[in-house]
Amino acid sequence: MFKKNIFIAIILGIFLLAACSPGGLTSDPGSGSGDPADDARLVIYSGRSEALLQPVLEAFSEAYPEIEISLKAGSNSELANAILEEQANPQADVFITTEVFTAQALAMQGVFQPYQPEAAISFPTGYVSPDNLWVGLTMRARIIMYNTDLVSESEVPTSIDALTDEVWRGQVATTSSTNGSMLAQIASMRQILGDEATEAWLRDLINNDTTFFGGHTDVRKAVGAGEFALGLVNHYYYHLQLAEGSNVGVVYPDQGEDQIGLLTNATAAAVIRDANNPRSAETFIDFLLSETGQRLFAEQNYEYPILSGVATLAEIQPLDNLAVAEINVALAAEDLDETFDLIDRVGMP
Repeated sequence: MFKKNIFIAIILGIFLLAACSPGGLTSDPGSGSGDPADDARLVIYSGRSEALLQPVLEAFSEAYPEIEISLKAGSNSELANAILEEQANPQADVFITTEVFTAQALAMQGVFQPYQPEAAISFPTGYVSPDNLWVGLTMRARIIMYNTDLVSESEVPTSIDALTDEVWRGQVATTSSTNGSMLAQIASMRQILGDEATEAWLRDLINNDTTFFGGHTDVRKAVGAGEFALGLVNHYYYHLQLAEGSNVGVVYPDQGEDQIGLLTNATAAAVIRDANNPRSAETFIDFLLSETGQRLFAEQNYEYPILSGVATLAEIQPLDNLAVAEINVALAAEDLDETFDLIDRVGMP
């Protein structure tokens, strides 16, 4: 199993069985005993919440009404454990994860089968598994959101390094090391800055009385309510909080000439090895990476499409206008053990 127990055996409990409303969608994930040659079904395990995936599922059902979809939504770690336990008799056809680290860890366990969507040929380096065992779906940027009632635009930090300054002691909120996006950030920083600088930043962040939440929704709501001045989150959480009417602003950090650039990460999808409905699985992933699927992710979830040529919403800062850190996400995901070792050393929650 995975070192440091990223997917340590947990009580699986009852997963959220998402009964989707459009025609052709059901909440029954099936027994896995159907005819593989039929391929008229599709069972999706998704670490993304139903609400974020629903618009894409509805559009897919309209395009492929003959395919009956079943969705099981839960946390990345819960679903990863389920996939591992079901290896002898796979129940899912597709796995969607909120970050590539879960996908890469499972790929190393041999639970995915190779598939290279045509669209992925033009993807940024590192956003496709070296063995085509998973593929990126959307990109996210790590930003600093702030409460405009507490912090003026001229005062807000312009780099993630500044979050450790004494002036922000006890006023910063972010997610813990169990969060995939935070894990991705730490791994990316190791790739860019090295272990020593990354460890120093984490220690300083902890020593500055930073509050670590389990998820980004808690962070954005706390900043929106004025409980914290600053929050380190994925960019779309700022837009979600702004849409709720909160007085919040955003900084895309580290844009200076001598700074590391904007850190990004990605969601991912993969086909389960020996899936009952492999053709449906591949068709679904192709749809997710089509112009239609990518536009839905952009318009409904404020995300960055990974497919070139698909526009983001007007209110979102285009990545083309920003200095983006050069990160090989796939390579960073393969280096999990060292990232966990560093997290353990600093005692990060």
